[in-house]
Amino acid sequence: MRHILVPIDFSEDSLHALKNAIEYANKLKANIRLIHVTKKYIAFNEEINLNKNFNKLNSSIEDYLNFVIDKYKSKLNGTFDYKIREGKVYAEITNQAKYDNALMIVMGTHGMSGFEARWIGCNAFRVVVNSACPVVTIRRGFEKNGVKKIVMPIDLSSESRQKVPFVTNIAKQLGADIYLLDICSSDKDEKSEKLKDYSRQVAEYINKNDVSCIKKFLVGNSMTDTVVDFSNVIDADLIAIMTEQSESAKDYLIGTYAQQMINHSPIPVISFNPV
Repeated sequence: MRHILVPIDFSEDSLHALKNAIEYANKLKANIRLIHVTKKYIAFNEEINLNKNFNKLNSSIEDYLNFVIDKYKSKLNGTFDYKIREGKVYAEITNQAKYDNALMIVMGTHGMSGFEARWIGCNAFRVVVNSACPVVTIRRGFEKNGVKKIVMPIDLSSESRQKVPFVTNIAKQLGADIYLLDICSSDKDEKSEKLKDYSRQVAEYINKNDVSCIKKFLVGNSMTDTVVDFSNVIDADLIAIMTEQSESAKDYLIGTYAQQMINHSPIPVISFNPV
């Protein structure tokens, strides 16, 4: 049975991500592996900004990790274990995921202490763009349970379709509907017509795999804002994106689409790298 890798620094944000990871793991029939990354030349008491769950402890990193496992193991159908690695945060996390052939990484944003800086900054994005498996990033403010609505924007690039089989598969296991979004800057050009045709093919694939698919065509000048606004309106539970977009998408985006989405979406984002 494959596992979900959960980076943890004992902050509230990383523990919040763990709670969500347990829900994913139970539905996807996966185990959970925690990973804590330490840095050279930093003493233990300087490295960890303990929250109220740990202030009564005064021991090793292993003891803290075992404390977490003892607290949450009754909620997980599978098994818990952990790894402690030393080095650069994003490199150690992505290397561990690749070595383990992890199903996915689930991580919190705004994690502090042993993770060098805010997760919402470069570390979170570095994990996403360097990971061989999908990465789910979750903000602490997202408090919903379960995944019932997955928003999946697509474009005309060959990379965009690579996420479709995985998202379809997890939607089926999670019992979720997929909202397939075609987003263009105009609804009257040749690209928009091609996108509509392509999305119909994708919707057929999803439906053939016994997953409900709701197809929407939206016009917007910012893909990030359009996706997030739509996701908020329908009360979505997850947004599925690729880390690279087609040239048509880049024409009206400022900066990197995936980074914008990770930084600004209040809804969890699952990111895929093109193969």
